[in-house]
Amino acid sequence: MLLFLNQLINGLHVGAIYALIALGYTMVYGIVRLINFAHGDILMVGAYTAVVLITMLHLPVLLVIILVLLVCVLFGVLIERVAYKPLRNSPRISSLITAIGVSMLLQNIALLVFTPTPKPYPISLSLPALQIGTLSIGSITVLTILVSAALMIVLQLFVSTTRAGKAMRAVSEDFDAAQLMGINVNNTISLTFAIGCALAGIGSLLYGLAYPSVSPTLGALPGLKAFIAAVLGGIGIIPGAMLGGLIMGLAESLTKAYISSQLSDAVVYGILIVVLLFKPSGLLGRGTREKV
Repeated sequence: MLLFLNQLINGLHVGAIYALIALGYTMVYGIVRLINFAHGDILMVGAYTAVVLITMLHLPVLLVIILVLLVCVLFGVLIERVAYKPLRNSPRISSLITAIGVSMLLQNIALLVFTPTPKPYPISLSLPALQIGTLSIGSITVLTILVSAALMIVLQLFVSTTRAGKAMRAVSEDFDAAQLMGINVNNTISLTFAIGCALAGIGSLLYGLAYPSVSPTLGALPGLKAFIAAVLGGIGIIPGAMLGGLIMGLAESLTKAYISSQLSDAVVYGILIVVLLFKPSGLLGRGTREKV
């Protein structure tokens, strides 16, 4: 039983990281219907930013955290303006191919600048573990779960109650009608990318605390799994990203513990296939009818 509970905690920890990254995917897709495959690489950009600022410039950790978020936001807005905005009226396949190209570009630039050799993540957290009877929960696990849950709630409230959030929902519903109503669509989309990349920056901090090794391909696999988590929960739906991330984390952890560590990814993808076969819109998604 203790082993099972430990695996549940591990699954929630990993799932919370997937959910945090998936929130960025679902924000962007919900507004502009774009699958930003470069989103996972913003995670890598944030991790290398922390490495440079601490190991080379020796800045204090609190300032580094703020600068990591700012750099991730800057990269997100820059990518949107340079790579995606010119293709806004093009077929979606063009934007999708561009997103893959931006992902490859970021990875290869990191490979050229930092070399393939992994570097240790310079931020660490030393807090006592939470003890519940014989069960010990690490401080990083508790922090990751609480931060992910809090950000999901804040993001949901932001989208549903604030003026900027209402503008995002209007752009999501009807791009042209939102423009006619006086909404600055370009600024709204840039804000969406900025929020999504800020979430990726926070994800890079939490991921680095859990897995303290930084490499150019750091964000590729977590980004892919976060995208699957967003689709699993219902892409475009904020609580769906959280639900999908937790399901993926739990499935991956339990598979590694009780079946095989080599089959963990296969089981996760299998769950996605089964869900999409019976509910293509995702667990929390709603089916839509299109007039022909």
